Amino acid sequence: MNEYLEIIIRTGAVYLFIIIAIRIFGKTELAQLSVTDLVFILLISNAVQNAMVEIDAGNDQWKSLKGGLTAALSLFVLNYLIKRLTFKSKTLTTLLQGEPVMLVHGGKIIKRHLEKVMITEDELLAAAREHGVESIDKVDLAVLEADGNISILSSNFHHQTRKKRPHKIIHKQ
Repeated sequence: MNEYLEIIIRTGAVYLFIIIAIRIFGKTELAQLSVTDLVFILLISNAVQNAMVEIDAGNDQWKSLKGGLTAALSLFVLNYLIKRLTFKSKTLTTLLQGEPVMLVHGGKIIKRHLEKVMITEDELLAAAREHGVESIDKVDLAVLEADGNISILSSNFHHQTRKKRPHKIIHKQ
């Protein structure tokens, strides 16, 4: 078989496998990645890389494809089990994903929390501006969420715009 045609077939097989596995094992929201999601994605990409491009010689021409898909399936099962366990255990969730950290309360920066999470005041101010708040003293509450986003609440909430993940904004009528 032509070497390039084999790579195309292998890549297509891996692509279809990943799509089917995501549908079977589920992912409720791809926009926000937890630590476990990020590790999972990095490992999946590494697991299937050789399955797509390595040309096997000898008796088993599809050995690397089967090995890559087996590794990927193992990662999907492990990720699913970890998701189930973290859903049931607050302790495990905190251990793997961390907890939110309050950065500002009532317009006052909590410096020891900024130091703990290694966020500068300039980064905090930039996050406030992204939310439409021009100064920290107008921030009622700022929280570094477990997913790495900074949530900002202020008394001028109706003026805020959120550029990241606009699909999450819900307008009630």
